[in-house]
Amino acid sequence: MKRVLLFVATNIAVLFVLTIVCQLLGVDVYLASTGQDFTGLLIFAALLGFGGSFISLWMSKWVAKRATGAQVIDPQRPGGEVETWLVNTVRRQAEQAGIGMPEVAIYNAPEMNAFATGASRNKSLVAVSTGLLQQMSRDEVEAVLGHEVAHVANGDMVTMALLQGVLNTFVIVLSRVIGRIIDQVVFKNERGPGIGYWITVMVLQVVLGILASTIAMWFSRQREFRADHGGATLAGRDKMINALRRLSGNQGVSTLPEEVEAFGISGRMAQGARRLLMSHPPISERIAALEAGR
Repeated sequence: MKRVLLFVATNIAVLFVLTIVCQLLGVDVYLASTGQDFTGLLIFAALLGFGGSFISLWMSKWVAKRATGAQVIDPQRPGGEVETWLVNTVRRQAEQAGIGMPEVAIYNAPEMNAFATGASRNKSLVAVSTGLLQQMSRDEVEAVLGHEVAHVANGDMVTMALLQGVLNTFVIVLSRVIGRIIDQVVFKNERGPGIGYWITVMVLQVVLGILASTIAMWFSRQREFRADHGGATLAGRDKMINALRRLSGNQGVSTLPEEVEAFGISGRMAQGARRLLMSHPPISERIAALEAGR
């Protein structure tokens, strides 16, 4: 909770500073002269930007279960020795990490993968693929579970939603401020929002949205390094390194739906500029970081 409150306070401070800067530069006065209230725009953008992120976060477990067909294990009546071991391992790691017991699920997929999601540290879901259970040793699966429990303990899902909310807010505000300026300066429109404004807003929301995605994906890659470290702490560094080496066999292969893919332990790879939009760093870099003790 302290982590969330600190992040929210930081974001409020950023928006406050943005308001002050715009006042000093006269942007708010200019917008007011064109009939647009900057403070109202900022509030509207924040409500819209954060609202969408938090709705996605609140629905994340339900969406993940529906999208992957994950079957949650009843912790009181697990179906066999494997499910019993999974539940007991996650319970032990959750106690070590100081979080509430996550729901544990298995979903049907051929590749080795797993994911964690949920609206809070104490109401989360950890799911593993059938391919992972079939192709990994118990020690390696334990490390993967530790990685996912670390994601929950680090509050990564909440922080990602907050970051996306800030980015959404800036995209909405900047696209409309620039749109109003171009509408008046280039299209010489003095009668309120015209065609130039709406075209500019639509184009800039796409362009700025892509730039915002590069920031979000950079953060996503950093959280994978932190979760690897957490998995090494909970299960053992050698187990985590061995699990990553095994995962390198299907690196870049993922059948996880798009809405869940960023939460998987393994994601798709890309080359060139597209690397900026990767949610996961290359596994070789993750192994190197663990071996270097980072």
